[in-house]
Amino acid sequence: MSEAVAQDHQFEKSMRWHDGFVLSLTMPAALIAAVGFSIGALGAWAAVALWGASMVLATGANWIYSEMAAMFPEKPGGIALYAHEGWRRYLAFVGPVATFGYWFAWTGAIAVFAGIIGSLVQAQWFPGQDWVVDLALFDLTFPRVIAAVALVALWGANVLGLQLTLRVAYVTGALLMVPLVVFIVLPYVTGNWDAANLSWKLGEEGQAWGGLQLAIVWLYIMSWTSFGVETAAAFAPEYKEGARDTSRALRAAALFSLVVFVLLPLGVTGAVGEQAIAADPVTFYTIGFQQILGGAADIMVVLIVASLILVMNTSMADGSRALFGIAADGMTIRQLHHLNRHKVPSRAMTVGLIVNLVLIFFVGNTLAILATGNLGYILAHFFALTAFLLLRRDRPDWPRPIRLPAVFVPLAGVLALVVAVILVVGASSFSLTGYGGTKELLIALGVLSSSIVLFLYRRLVQDRGRVSWRERTPLPSAPEPDPVPTGVS
Repeated sequence: MSEAVAQDHQFEKSMRWHDGFVLSLTMPAALIAAVGFSIGALGAWAAVALWGASMVLATGANWIYSEMAAMFPEKPGGIALYAHEGWRRYLAFVGPVATFGYWFAWTGAIAVFAGIIGSLVQAQWFPGQDWVVDLALFDLTFPRVIAAVALVALWGANVLGLQLTLRVAYVTGALLMVPLVVFIVLPYVTGNWDAANLSWKLGEEGQAWGGLQLAIVWLYIMSWTSFGVETAAAFAPEYKEGARDTSRALRAAALFSLVVFVLLPLGVTGAVGEQAIAADPVTFYTIGFQQILGGAADIMVVLIVASLILVMNTSMADGSRALFGIAADGMTIRQLHHLNRHKVPSRAMTVGLIVNLVLIFFVGNTLAILATGNLGYILAHFFALTAFLLLRRDRPDWPRPIRLPAVFVPLAGVLALVVAVILVVGASSFSLTGYGGTKELLIALGVLSSSIVLFLYRRLVQDRGRVSWRERTPLPSAPEPDPVPTGVS
């Protein structure tokens, strides 16, 4: 009976590294939706520089995460679970805080891109559907209905198993390649690219710290879109060759995204121009598509919608595995430690569905949601990078199928410091962008606080144990994790 119960909580190993890479294409897809806002605010040259810098940081982090992914190949949920392993010897609350912050960023992103899909569909095909129904607590609109329908449809696909999730990812990932080629390559071939369309607005008169503060705040806004290439690690227990597949997927995702994050804003702005992008930061692609290929705006909208579906698909799969992982490690309510008959965390997905429906109908502002989620997400990266340093010191003999050169130890320290600066400056100043403020910051802090409440409930009520600030960790000679976290010092 115990073997049957254990089997009910195990993922199927059916993925290869290229499956993880395809799922990670969600970040170039997310860039398509987010890059226009940064170009309008910063100028294209500054946006290219910051997106590139953000991806350089993310690439370094992904290399570091490949070592920890190989150390813990059976940990679902990715970097937040690695943060827990490194920190639980020192502070038990790091695990639930990091994971809830990580989960909310991935989950909240679904509402962002579902909302953009609703707006695109209305603008392109149903411009007359501008009705509003006042339901007292929220307004019902056509774009919100479309967003909710897209959300529920993707939830239905994900709860039916990983293979259906991967099919959606491969189809939408293939469609994503079309706009990437159109805007990265063709502007130079057709002669539509003009350097005069690009400017640099950072450092203009009146900007604090000579523009440095605004640059850091935008790095804060950009963080989920760039650092999200770590999503391949969330599926570690589902790879056929755990350590090798996870490592390959992480590195391939980072390198591909690094190229796209520099060349896409460069190419698309050179072809379309900053004024057109600033006027409509999402649908300007249809203008560029018409200029480069001479029409087919409907096709461009379909391709953008497909890209956004890819983002939502991966976000739902990633976020649900994070919730499952912390429940498995005893850091939140045990009901989320559940796989359905298709071997996916359906209860965690349903929680994500409910949260996103609330965000769609009660929040709505796209970058405000991203800014809210980024507080916990960047904090998770800080804890994960410092966990790498702690694991190197505390578990030197722990099996490491992938062991990075010694230079990555100080590199991890530098990255953690940079991430900390982005977190502090960004979280305290992201109102400079006009996308969020005190309310969004309070929501983010509330999400992180709820993780502590659920952690205490799990340990004190469900497990009938006690809570301590520090937890026992496995001995270096015995790499198997504790069967049930006890909370004993």
